Amino acid sequence: MLTVRKPHQEGAIRLLGINFSPVNMDALLDAAMTHIRLREVVSLVFLNVDVVLKSEKDSLLREIISTAEYVLADGMPLIWISRLFRRPLPERICGSDFVPRLCGRAAKEGHSVFLVGGSKESLKNACIRLRESYPGLQVDGYSPPIGFEKKPEQIEALCRIICNAAPDILVVCLGCPKQEKFIYENRSHYGVPVSVCAGATVDFLSGAVRRCPEWMSRSGLEWFYRFLQEPKRLFRRYFIDDVQILGLVLKYWKETS
Repeated sequence: MLTVRKPHQEGAIRLLGINFSPVNMDALLDAAMTHIRLREVVSLVFLNVDVVLKSEKDSLLREIISTAEYVLADGMPLIWISRLFRRPLPERICGSDFVPRLCGRAAKEGHSVFLVGGSKESLKNACIRLRESYPGLQVDGYSPPIGFEKKPEQIEALCRIICNAAPDILVVCLGCPKQEKFIYENRSHYGVPVSVCAGATVDFLSGAVRRCPEWMSRSGLEWFYRFLQEPKRLFRRYFIDDVQILGLVLKYWKETS
């Protein structure tokens, strides 16, 4: 019997109009395992600058973030902004770092994982590599067709697939805001305790896309590394859209000063 857990607001760090969860990586992993054992339904959303800016223009995404049980900062710029506002977040928690560690804990504790997203080839390779990295891990997945989110019958079919798999952890890698909206609108139908919004994680897990070197990640240069890999796709996002974060910081700085 699953129960829905209310968002944990105690100690939340308010930043740019969003309540961030005051947890580090280890605490988040422990919490996820606890929710599985207690059969509590929770959602984990990982925010970077791009997601924060999208939420300013998308009221449903804003609602999803405000009602998620865990809201994490996935990006050093948000950590720097939190320090600027003297509301420091504990640490950056990247979804693509969190998911492998979550799978490791799941393997040790006998929990199962289901991945949604990526191409069929990437998904297959991601599952193979996870089983190799974490012996005993029960992991499977499904690559939905492009545009499925616009067809109720395909959304329903995906929920049935997830229900039949009956995992303890659902990792949805469809990009923002598609993944957040799918979890928000359907988690009561597919019945999984822990749902994770994880962006391009399937491609990282499969080896199709290389992760940023750790030193670049710590220095806040992961965005630049990803830009070098996909300059045409990411130029507008990083050099036009995301610079709008400066205006948002100024807006909230005026409100708090």
